[in-house]
Amino acid sequence: MIMVNNNGGSGAWKEMHHAAWNGFTATDLVFPTFLFVVGVSLVFSTEARLRRGAAPRHLAWHMLTRAVVLFVFGIVVNNFPYFHWVHMRFYGVLQRIAICYLIVGVFYLWDRRVWTKVVLLFITLIGYWILVRWVPVPGAGMPVRDVHFLDKDQNMVAWVDRQLMPGHLYEDSPAHDARDPEGLLSDIPAIGTTLLGLLGGLWLSAQRSVKSKTLGLVAGAAACLATGYLWSIWFPLNKKMWTSSYVLVAAGWSLAIFALAYWAMEQRGWGRKGWSKGLAWPWLVFGSNAITGYMISELLAGGFFAIHFADGGRRVNPLFYANHHFFTFITDPGWRAFAYSVSYTFVCFLPVWVLYRRKIFIKI
Repeated sequence: MIMVNNNGGSGAWKEMHHAAWNGFTATDLVFPTFLFVVGVSLVFSTEARLRRGAAPRHLAWHMLTRAVVLFVFGIVVNNFPYFHWVHMRFYGVLQRIAICYLIVGVFYLWDRRVWTKVVLLFITLIGYWILVRWVPVPGAGMPVRDVHFLDKDQNMVAWVDRQLMPGHLYEDSPAHDARDPEGLLSDIPAIGTTLLGLLGGLWLSAQRSVKSKTLGLVAGAAACLATGYLWSIWFPLNKKMWTSSYVLVAAGWSLAIFALAYWAMEQRGWGRKGWSKGLAWPWLVFGSNAITGYMISELLAGGFFAIHFADGGRRVNPLFYANHHFFTFITDPGWRAFAYSVSYTFVCFLPVWVLYRRKIFIKI
């Protein structure tokens, strides 16, 4: 997330950018994997606290509190350092994580049966497809018949956001109608992403062999990828609208990566010995304070963007200056942007590493 949000600009490789509209790049996998991991971790954290004697009502209250804090953090990240009310953005990454975490977490706390999660998954994915395909868009008409299906501006998701949050959306300019990639209605399929992670967590928490668990993750990845890519023929992959096919494809790749990591760490034991333990260390450090690392990266960038000074007759900010002066020895634009991205991520790693060394783990 830190790398793609600070990818070095237009010269970065295609896979370091989000797809402009329909399509799928490696960058489009980052955010849904966050939600997928939220679903997985919900199973283990909830069950562990219940075993320690926590009352379900206390867990539900904690989930609500955590969701509110995450939502507020998201508003801070979006609007730092100016906080202009007239254009303040209320949707966002942390806000979506908060909403999906709360809804899926409370549902799991209330009912831990697997089949109910599968039913809700079908409702979110198929219901969202019906919503954007078969419900007329006010002022535009029926998708496919009167307006292009998944038209950038004339779709039900964007229309609802324009009614609820005029002037407060991420993509808001005179060149086109406003829209937001983390809008209200697209939270529906995002809940499906979290549910798929929850189902993965339920699979791992069951009493079965490590090998069986690995094979199950692989089978789940294959099923999601096959179904998602097939569905994308009629319901295109689209991160900004979080289409149902995108949910399945992203979850399929998340499951595939998860299966590989699980096989390496749990089945082969690579995370506990030799060189492989060293490779796992940076991910352990970042993962121990993941939200803190993300907040640092966003607030640091926001602060730097607010600073301007003259450079060669133009006004620039420190990040622009660093990108165009410290990496000029790299002639290839893709590698130059990648070097900048890695360097910025390393800067954000340092305070998280200090926290890890001091055994400080900031939790909500």
